[in-house]
Parts: sequence; C-alpha cells; structure tokens
Amino acid sequence: MGRSRRTLPEELLLLALDPTTGTTAQPQSLDLGLAGAQLVELALAGRIAPDGDRIAVVVPRPTGDPTLDCALELLRRRGAPVRAVHWIGGPRLGLRQTYLSHLERCGMVHAVAGQMCGVLPTTRYQATDNEISREIRARLDSAIRTGVPPDPRTAALAALAHAVGLGKHLYPGNEGRSSRSRLRDLIRHDPMGGLVAHAVMDVQNGAAAQPRRGPAATGRQGVAGARSAAEPARGVPMQPHRGSMARVVAH
Repeated sequence: MGRSRRTLPEELLLLALDPTTGTTAQPQSLDLGLAGAQLVELALAGRIAPDGDRIAVVVPRPTGDPTLDCALELLRRRGAPVRAVHWIGGPRLGLRQTYLSHLERCGMVHAVAGQMCGVLPTTRYQATDNEISREIRARLDSAIRTGVPPDPRTAALAALAHAVGLGKHLYPGNEGRSSRSRLRDLIRHDPMGGLVAHAVMDVQNGAAAQPRRGPAATGRQGVAGARSAAEPARGVPMQPHRGSMARVVAH
C-alpha cells in the first residue's frame, strides 16, 4: 500500500480533532473506532475479508504501513477468523497516541504543550493544514447532501464517524439533526464498514459477549438490515500525564 493516500484511521482522527481546542471529540469511543478503521483499511487493501460476523485473513502479505501490518500480523496469529466485536473490544492501549504521533511526523498536526490547573502537563494537537480536514469533511458533506452512493472509503468513514458518535461534533444542534440521520444511513453503502461500525456500537453497548442475532451482516442486504444505535455521549475532559507516558493524548 502506498503512503500517498491517507488511511481511514488517520482520516477518522482528523475528523475528530477539534481545530479550536486541539482535543479529540468522543475520545473513549474513538479508540474503538480507530481499531475498526484499521480493519476496514486492511479489507480495502485486500488483506482481510468478512466471514459472517468474523474477520478472516485472506492475504497475509504486509501493506507497507507499520501500524496496519502490526494489526494484520496479530490477526494472522489468531489462526482462525475472529469476531469483529472481540477484536475491536480488545486492549488497544496507545493506538490514538500512535496515530497522533504519526500525523505529527507527517506534518499534518503539531503538538502544543500546556498545563491543566496550572500544574499538570498536557499536550494538545493542532492541525497544520486545515485544508486536509476540510477535504475529508467535504466528502462526507457531499454524500449527505447529494444522496449519491459514495465510494467504499467514504461510506466506511461515514459509518465509523456515526459509530463513534462524531455526528453531533460534525453536525451539531437541531439544525444538524437531518444530516446526522443521513450520516447514519450511509452505513448501508459498504458491507465491511457496516459490519465494523455495528461491532463498534455493540462494544459500547456491552454486547460484545453475545453473538449478533439474525442474519450475519455479510452483504449489503445484511448490513442494511442491521440495527442502528443511538449516538454515544459527548467526550470527556483531557487527562493529565500518568506513569512514564511521554505526553498526554489529546482528549
């Protein structure tokens, strides 16, 4: 996979980054969304494929992206297909920080040191080029406004944005209600994105231990017929340094 194109985890993180505060919206559910976005990106690269409500490795060849290849290798080591909810609900310590640091190295964001309560060190992240975030947002806006079925990458991004609760961040207030509804509806346009998005919502709702009832979401009909969930709550305040962490992830 070439690095000229941004990956879905990177785009999801840029969507969640508030340009004013330098914090990320929905920090807790965003961690789940990033793990799910990795699965969709690997599927788009032809490395994995859905097998009912499970994920199977079909081509173990590395993509060239270290973070994605780490996820691919972990999936390969499982041996058998793994349920999407179990993968997404597993420990993902530092995943958000990994992607923030990557975006910083690529020059897409820069870290801003600060303090909480005048004492505790914190780090916020500001986009260095808001045009990139505007381009990503414009793809979602176009799909919502025109009603034209989006490409699989945009459809998956919309599904993940809805799943982690970014609808109220992107389209706030009563005036954004219809846009949030259409954002949710875009979930039906990509089977893999829909499967992963529903898995993210199931983990948040505590349903990871139970298999999904009804037909498996293996195709467009299954994904379209799957239930939608309510938007998660808003994010939580940024937390201070803990332990030996080099910096606090922007919340």
